Amino acid sequence: MSTKWLKTIGASLALTVAAGTVSAETLRVVTDPSFVPFEMMDQETGEMIGFDMEIIREVGKRAGFEIDLNTMDFNGIIPALQTGNVDIAIAGITITEEREQIVDFSDPYYDSGLRILVREGEDSVKTLEDLEGKKIGTKIGSTSYDYLMKTLDQDDGVTPYPGSSDMYMALMSRAIDAVFYDAPNVGYFARTKGEGKVMTVGKLYEGQQYGIALKDGSEWVDDVNEALAAMKEDGTYKTIYEKWFGPMPEGM
Repeated sequence: MSTKWLKTIGASLALTVAAGTVSAETLRVVTDPSFVPFEMMDQETGEMIGFDMEIIREVGKRAGFEIDLNTMDFNGIIPALQTGNVDIAIAGITITEEREQIVDFSDPYYDSGLRILVREGEDSVKTLEDLEGKKIGTKIGSTSYDYLMKTLDQDDGVTPYPGSSDMYMALMSRAIDAVFYDAPNVGYFARTKGEGKVMTVGKLYEGQQYGIALKDGSEWVDDVNEALAAMKEDGTYKTIYEKWFGPMPEGM
């Protein structure tokens, strides 16, 4: 048997193994397309962009998997992981005890909280208690909705919306009195499209941490955590953070 023939067989086997590896390492990733600036559609290119999108692409590169990215409404993400229709989700997903019972989470990659958004010049709302009996917009399936339902005595005015843009439009059109939602999202809207029309008020409620969600029992949890840790260690995380949110607070 010639050496040349053996090399040919070896090369062929290597290509076969490599092809199988690539296929096995393409993971189905899902996000919610309306949680700016974490994930949003670039209208010119049709590509998903944002803080989360840069994080998951860098994590995938370091952890060794390709990304097959799709979008869906936020309230369908956890069920999709439960059924195994997707492998990984990143969409500003708050780590909660309830969710940890049905999906796996990475280590936290973003510290957040909930905040009130009102129309510019609205002086009657400073705290959550001031929202009692008022019309409040929040997002379906979010921790902000759960928090309102647990906290307000008069919660019949709470209106859940499928997307954040819907509730912001409702606020500016005076269909609702306030929005209660994730602080970075309402803050970004107030600084961009809502500038001069809306403003954030009051303190942060219910400090939260976002995690990358994986289907229960995923073999990728350790690899994802190692990638996140390395990104924070070498400054890559800081670079991505400051691109989307400005100067990073100390201790993050």
